[in-house]
Amino acid sequence: MAHLWSLLATVFYCHLYLASAQYRRKALYPSAFRVKRGTHSLVNPTFQNTVEDVNLLFEILLAGLQIQSEDIPFVIPDPELASLRRVEKLEVICEDILPKKLSEIRRLTAHLSQRRGSLKREDFERTVLTMVYTAQSLSHITSDTQSALWGDALLQLFRAIKEDLASPFRTQQD
Repeated sequence: MAHLWSLLATVFYCHLYLASAQYRRKALYPSAFRVKRGTHSLVNPTFQNTVEDVNLLFEILLAGLQIQSEDIPFVIPDPELASLRRVEKLEVICEDILPKKLSEIRRLTAHLSQRRGSLKREDFERTVLTMVYTAQSLSHITSDTQSALWGDALLQLFRAIKEDLASPFRTQQD
């Protein structure tokens, strides 16, 4: 009998392990669980936790936030906004979590198109920021082929956001 319980416990553990591994593989932003900054408080960071944070993000976007490529750093043109301590999380999200390569963004849009239900708050935030990055990148591309590919990615991100906002069953998932 003890052997049977041991076997059942092992099967249950393996099931949980495989389920968690599958969840990690299907995460929209897997890099959120591998933040390079080295602090546990920044694992899966979210910038918008309050209405004030939402207003601050809007103000930062209006000020001309530049989410640059992997080689060029994150820039907020307004020195007062850039000096705020709360902006550190946004910088980590933009530099370490958002996809920067077209192939990564296309992978994201494929996963977004297959999702059912509402996005989690942090995934919604990151998708909007990825859309901002994609639009900024598109404005610097001169090749027609690359422009078409980046434009399609931007359109797919917009559709995902629009679908999430228009969802009749929109509930906050945390």
